[in-house]
Amino acid sequence: MKKLLRFLTSRVVLVTLLIALQLGLLSYVVLYLSVHALPVYVLTQCISLLLVVWVVSREDNPSYKLAWVITILALPIFGGLFYLIFGSKRLSRALKKRVVEFNCTTAGQIQVDSGVAGELEEASPSLGVQARYLKNGSGFPVWKNTLADYYPLGEDFWPALLLALQSAQRFILLEYFILQEGEMWNSVLNILREKAAQGVEVLLLYDDVGCIQTLPPGYDQTLKELGLQVTVFNPYRPHLNMVMNYRDHRKICVVDGNIGFCGGINLADEYINAFEKHGHWKDTAVRLEGDGVWNLTLMFLSLWQFSNPQEQRDFSQYVPTHSCTAAAGFVQPFGDSPLDSMNISENAYLQMISRANDYVYITTPYLILDNEMFTALSTAAQSGVDVRILTPHIPDKWFVHELTRSYYQSLLRCGVKIYEYTPGFIHAKMFVSDDCCAIVGTANMDYRSFYLHFECGVAFFYSPVVADVRRDIETTLEKCKIVTYEEIQMTPLPRRIFRAILKIFAPLM
Repeated sequence: MKKLLRFLTSRVVLVTLLIALQLGLLSYVVLYLSVHALPVYVLTQCISLLLVVWVVSREDNPSYKLAWVITILALPIFGGLFYLIFGSKRLSRALKKRVVEFNCTTAGQIQVDSGVAGELEEASPSLGVQARYLKNGSGFPVWKNTLADYYPLGEDFWPALLLALQSAQRFILLEYFILQEGEMWNSVLNILREKAAQGVEVLLLYDDVGCIQTLPPGYDQTLKELGLQVTVFNPYRPHLNMVMNYRDHRKICVVDGNIGFCGGINLADEYINAFEKHGHWKDTAVRLEGDGVWNLTLMFLSLWQFSNPQEQRDFSQYVPTHSCTAAAGFVQPFGDSPLDSMNISENAYLQMISRANDYVYITTPYLILDNEMFTALSTAAQSGVDVRILTPHIPDKWFVHELTRSYYQSLLRCGVKIYEYTPGFIHAKMFVSDDCCAIVGTANMDYRSFYLHFECGVAFFYSPVVADVRRDIETTLEKCKIVTYEEIQMTPLPRRIFRAILKIFAPLM
């Protein structure tokens, strides 16, 4: 009872109720006027019709447009209103100005490429094209002189993270979607508190929605009292606008500009299997040391500056101070923003799929595909490429799992192989192809990651990490159950209908 009462009085419930109240009041006014005033009713119908034309003419993803067109036509009085509040991605003037400053900040701090991109293009023209796209799209170049370590589980990543934090002399940058008090975060916080007391600059950026149910109210003030500099990204407030959908889903840690971490692992106990939340939690991360860490540093500082426009930091104080010249291969940490028209993460995945000759292996917790991604996967499989996708067997969200499974039949029919991780939940977001390239990052294969979240990842070309990722996926496959076409065909009709409905409205979830 106490737990229920605490949940009902939590900020997430109260803010959500305020938003629902605003939406309900606005809907009531529109409905009342539409019923009692014929001109208003005619006006709402005309607006809805014009919005349908406008939505169809926009350059948004076709699936996204279709979902909204159905909503507007099914609810002609309210559908257009909902779209104007939640569907339109137009930014306010103030936000546009901050976005321009954000992009200029990033572009202005990137160091000139010293021929590394040319070396990669000479080794492989197709990989050179992919690296060039990531540079032109996200602004972050490809690097050499960067050591890379791969961690196949959170339990492997955790001690490496603690060791790096303990070595900090100048600064620590942390950016995470979820923090939760417990064995993992408390051990990290103890080090951060000690380092801050020693004069090390500690900057922490965490997402408000990601942490709204895992941290107590006012937690940022508690951390500030310990000497940390803290920013809560995009605070969850009772506003009827699209901006609340833009979340910081990145996981970045940088120590002294020379060591950086990235991957799917948040700072909460389920990520290191300190307790069982959805069966065994399978997640991955990478550690970089050397020149390539600058990309991660700049990603963090740019979003920090975006969230704190009143601050002016000297980015030159955060550059790496040593290279790892003996490191093999190329690395390219890259970022993705929902505030531009480029879907960097999705397009990076699409390029890997389309250029694959032998195989492409994928792990993702959610498999919610737009037409472009489905076409790329099916075309690759039908061309003889060994396409394998690993998803969870035990879900964290039942309706998202049903939506994931709604894509199985079409993919299997085209020759894509699908496996479910039977020990529990696989949260890793990875691609590996043809023993020459891999991506380890934060972006799920769903609409939210591709269109609404700040995401990041690290692309590896001819790096030892590529073999590590393939080896880990092949080992994980031994613990998976292969999904068959016959099995999916036996799904009861009501569930198939439910999945089909979910699929239509997937872009809105």
